[in-house]
Amino acid sequence: MAAPVRRVLLRPLRRILTQIPGSGVASSGCRQLSVGLRVPAVQKPNDAVLESPSPWRLLGAVFVQRLAVISRDRSSIEKDFAELLKQTELERSLLADHELRLLEDAERVSRKQEEDYDSDEDSGQDIVTAQDLEDTWDQKLRQFKPAQRLTEADKKADRTCLERCLEDSLVLLVKEKIGSEDVWLLPQVQWENGETLRETAERALTTLTGNSIKATFLGNAPCGVYKYKFPKDVRTESCVGAKVFFFKALLGSGDLAPNKKGGHVWVSKTELQDYLKPQYLEQVGRFMVDL
Repeated sequence: MAAPVRRVLLRPLRRILTQIPGSGVASSGCRQLSVGLRVPAVQKPNDAVLESPSPWRLLGAVFVQRLAVISRDRSSIEKDFAELLKQTELERSLLADHELRLLEDAERVSRKQEEDYDSDEDSGQDIVTAQDLEDTWDQKLRQFKPAQRLTEADKKADRTCLERCLEDSLVLLVKEKIGSEDVWLLPQVQWENGETLRETAERALTTLTGNSIKATFLGNAPCGVYKYKFPKDVRTESCVGAKVFFFKALLGSGDLAPNKKGGHVWVSKTELQDYLKPQYLEQVGRFMVDL
């Protein structure tokens, strides 16, 4: 029943199409229309293109950061706020055990001054009062001498020493020769086949001369990338420049051995501009956090 009804419904449409020249519909019936999409064939890349070396060298660099050793001096606003919190806590807090003991000692002394005081209450033992403890603590406090915030390296402005700028984070920079120019950079080495970029960054740290540094790398993905061209005297068509992938690491222990040539420095965030070039510094500043 469905077939005769379909022929009846399609008969007017077939008559109209047969009257249109070039429609490709014969009077005997309608041509079936194809709704399939033609997918273009994917061309395979040429083997010569796959084997052609990149004109950019891949490098892995490590951003070794020594965290602050001591806290910074408080600003005037921080001091005022800390004093306000201290006063608020003092007003709302309960008495401590030591404060309660001071009150008991004061009450005992007042009873001794009364006429009806019974000396048997002390049981004949020497009593160390809370005030005696405070006096002992005050004597120990006077003998305590805090360490200097400024070290010998700070006084000598020795940036190769790690024991400086204790209230700031420090970053390791090394001097490398690119062409005929000495450039300050983060420790870096060229990537080799078969290793990940993180392994390249780890090798950049372990291959430093006189290295006893133990650092913890933060993740397997690079935190930044920088691309630069080599100087014209060493640039070739097959080697235009380098792409440097940065990895973060926190210093655990160790340091680099001192070098007479001054091959490395530990610098703070504000001192980086004295060593790094502006474009390189801009890329490093994007992921540097002064903790």
